[in-house]
Amino acid sequence: MSSDVELNSIGLLKRREIEARVLAPVVEALAGAFGREQVLAVVRGAIENVARAQGAELARQTGAKDMAAFRVAVEGWKQDGALELTVLREDAQTLDFDVTACRYAAMYRELGMEELGAILSCSRDAAFAEGFNAELHLERSQTILDGAPRCDFRFRKNE
Repeated sequence: MSSDVELNSIGLLKRREIEARVLAPVVEALAGAFGREQVLAVVRGAIENVARAQGAELARQTGAKDMAAFRVAVEGWKQDGALELTVLREDAQTLDFDVTACRYAAMYRELGMEELGAILSCSRDAAFAEGFNAELHLERSQTILDGAPRCDFRFRKNE
């Protein structure tokens, strides 16, 4: 079985592409049998559960649940030039940044999988943060994948 180190060496962008290429035909087959909206809701829930578990595992590995440790995780999302982001505010309770270029969105568009991409990538962000620290919440009003010029990530830690 592959270790997390081996999987992480692949890079998140490539992992998301592999996931999308494998899941897309499965999702389409299930949607034909059970209805698209119902299948997408189940897939979204499963992806969010995976992201929560990954966030919890990161907190366990780092031994920290603070914003500084979370910021290190966000840096991993940029691997292989996958994201360009501008940090707007960062302190013990807040991490605000805008993503101004997203290769994840470009890749999903090239594959014609924007809807699935939003589930596989965008929908996991809030769940990952929640799994990392239940007091951490994401507010985001727009994403590049949905056609906006930027993604606005606003993470807040409850006091």
